[in-house]
Amino acid sequence: MLWKPPPLRHYIAILRSSSTKQRASVLLVILFALQARQRLIKFKATVLTTDPKRAHPIEGFVPVSDQIYVREPEPTTEGTTASADHPNAVVIYGWGDGLPKHLVKYSEGFRALFPHAKQVLVLSPISKALLTKNERRGDGMMPVIDAVFPEKPSPDFKVLLHVMSNTGAINYTATLDAYTRRYGEAMPNRLVCLDSAPGSSDLTFGNLERWSRAMTLRTAKFFPLPFVATQFLMCMLLVLNGCVQRILLRESSATWGLKIGQSEKHVRMDNRYLYLYSKEDDLVGYKDVEKHAAEARRRGWQAETEMFNGSPHVMHMRQFPDQYWNAISTSWNKAIGLRET
Repeated sequence: MLWKPPPLRHYIAILRSSSTKQRASVLLVILFALQARQRLIKFKATVLTTDPKRAHPIEGFVPVSDQIYVREPEPTTEGTTASADHPNAVVIYGWGDGLPKHLVKYSEGFRALFPHAKQVLVLSPISKALLTKNERRGDGMMPVIDAVFPEKPSPDFKVLLHVMSNTGAINYTATLDAYTRRYGEAMPNRLVCLDSAPGSSDLTFGNLERWSRAMTLRTAKFFPLPFVATQFLMCMLLVLNGCVQRILLRESSATWGLKIGQSEKHVRMDNRYLYLYSKEDDLVGYKDVEKHAAEARRRGWQAETEMFNGSPHVMHMRQFPDQYWNAISTSWNKAIGLRET
């Protein structure tokens, strides 16, 4: 240990001393520590709440928690029925701190493809992802299970999961964990679309640069410093956090999620993966995405990749909408075909 705090009797001796300055200094330090602790407790309580009353309204959706929203299917008209080949539900996991006004564009795209599918939209606050313990992540996703799987589904029940960026992937794997805890088996989703995800969970220099840049972009308004200075602070924070996790033998959220996502206990072998990515993504390396796809194939899952030319992180749909939605539609049809054979 580089520094060992003095024993409690040291501070008691100062308080008993005749020096007013020393007593005042110790009291100020104690007061500051207590205030900091109270603020941290209050901040965590605010961040980790699941009260739907705290949810921002999204037109057409009903909040079931502070970050999870449900949209009912479009009603069928007289003489028509919902297509048996379409998913019964689509779950959309937004990227870190993604705004509802941006994520709704994805829900509209899926509504155009599958109008009679129930939709669940999951926001992904970075603060919640950072502060939630791994063993509690599934608790926060139980409203997804309640909305999509209020009871154990029949074999022909079809679900499509759309996951964006690494923070969305954390909530996705937390949902897998929640379902397994509820029903004791892997969740019966047919297709998982991974947009700009997943990245590597290793704390390499390349990832350190990407992660610190992402954190800097999302916290810039809180730090009145030059971008480079803020990014340096984020690098130090990531390194410190990594060291603490190693010392305490704790798994990072990325490592925990990767373990869940590659477990046959949580993912059925007839699940299909679609990776939507680009070489120009400066937050998630394309080689990491391709490595994950190759590992999925090696483990026996069906996996395909769709590369976009020139679009940055989670911007593929915006720049190449036709290619984006065609890839999803085609992969869904393949997933249905695989299940039927």
